[in-house]
Amino acid sequence: MIKVYAKVSAGFSVYSDVEFFSFPGGEHHLKPGPAAGEQMPTHVVVSGSDVNDYLKAALWIDYAKRQGAEHVAAHIPYLPAARADRGEPFGALVYANLINAMGADEVICFDPHSPVMPALINNLKIVSSAAAIAAHTAGRGYVGIIAPDAGAVQRATDAARAMELPVIRASKVRDFATGKLTGFACEDLPNEGRLLVVDDICDGGGTFRGLAAATGLGPERLDLWVSHGIFSKAAGELRNHYGAILTTDSHPGHTNPEVNADIAPISSIFAN
Repeated sequence: MIKVYAKVSAGFSVYSDVEFFSFPGGEHHLKPGPAAGEQMPTHVVVSGSDVNDYLKAALWIDYAKRQGAEHVAAHIPYLPAARADRGEPFGALVYANLINAMGADEVICFDPHSPVMPALINNLKIVSSAAAIAAHTAGRGYVGIIAPDAGAVQRATDAARAMELPVIRASKVRDFATGKLTGFACEDLPNEGRLLVVDDICDGGGTFRGLAAATGLGPERLDLWVSHGIFSKAAGELRNHYGAILTTDSHPGHTNPEVNADIAPISSIFAN
């Protein structure tokens, strides 16, 4: 999904008046609309991992600079292939090269999966999730934050500090050859009060279903925050385990009706 923005003389932001289309040969292109001459392009937002959207964004950035824009930003809250940060092919590098080729003066992402892909992207600004989690969950009365695995500990710790809550560590074992998850375990939990599980990505939800089973707690005590909701496969089953599921609109999967997530808009997060 791609959205493009510009400013007008009054100083406020509007959609950039361009129309994307494809030639009969399949090549993407764009055509400025009647209001384009009164606008100064500012930034493009790309949500998800569709390569066609990144090509359209590159075309629009080229157009924006030819219109005299001095600073053109690409908001890419969900870095595609950030989980492909090891092995062959090196997916994170391939997508990073694609993003760099867009030619943006600044790239802004949200809560990247690991430090690997951010190190490969030029002019990158990272927005962490801690403040957004604290703001979007204010008043819910949590008594602790659960890190579902080792990779989530730092992210959960940052959120816990922002919310002045303790961190509870959980663990799992993944067979990288098959993707199968086993060996879920969790530190001792408080006897009462709501707990928030914090992580960066929910794909099919297996980690979070396994964690819920290991804790022995149900939706009356568990909520889930994931910064990027892909919500594929059996993700809807998370509703059997979590009372509230919270995410952003960084990925098109956030609209999955079976999950019915509570959405924190990326535009508001980046504005802060």
